[in-house]
Amino acid sequence: MKPGVRQIANRILAFAALQPRIIVALAGPPAAGKSYLSERLANELNRCEDIATVVPMDGYHFDNAILEPRGLLALKGAPETFDAEGLLSHLQRIRSGCGPVTVPVFDRPLDLARAGGRVVAAHHRIVLVEGNYLLLDRPPWRGLHGLFDLTLFLEVPDHLLETRLIQRWLALGQDQAGAIDKARNKDMINAALVKRESVAPDIHWVATTAAPTTQPDTK
Repeated sequence: MKPGVRQIANRILAFAALQPRIIVALAGPPAAGKSYLSERLANELNRCEDIATVVPMDGYHFDNAILEPRGLLALKGAPETFDAEGLLSHLQRIRSGCGPVTVPVFDRPLDLARAGGRVVAAHHRIVLVEGNYLLLDRPPWRGLHGLFDLTLFLEVPDHLLETRLIQRWLALGQDQAGAIDKARNKDMINAALVKRESVAPDIHWVATTAAPTTQPDTK
């Protein structure tokens, strides 16, 4: 376990000691390593007991059947292609602590969200929410900010993001030209938006290697 993850986990635990449940936002551009880091944090927080779970923002992708008639299918992954209001509603229920809350998860190979794919149970006192636009400073995303007790932004240099994104598309069956096109002309545009328009986080994690394992810059 890298010491940076332990450091962040300890800070989260300090917040969790003050109230029955906390919600932590882990934001950053596509392919920054948010899912990887959130799972590592959850594993660290759950070393002694099952107190933490992860809610992925990707589960709130609008289905292609909704995006296509709206003319948004080619933009899938942009802020307007997510059900931000649905995420807000679920986070409000999670914040209330009134029983279990089922949330959707995204199946990337099938390119669709699975409803009820994960349960935030009553014993999950720490809820890690990970996604590109959680800290975006524009409506409707701005409405989420008041629900977060602690925020973290994962910063990755553009050249590493592009390399990871191309590899992601290749793994999903795209040819080299198609993978480069999607990475540069769609994903990197969203990455620039996330970096440019996200509010300042409580913790700024700067990754300079192929995986987000460097020491975090905490505020």
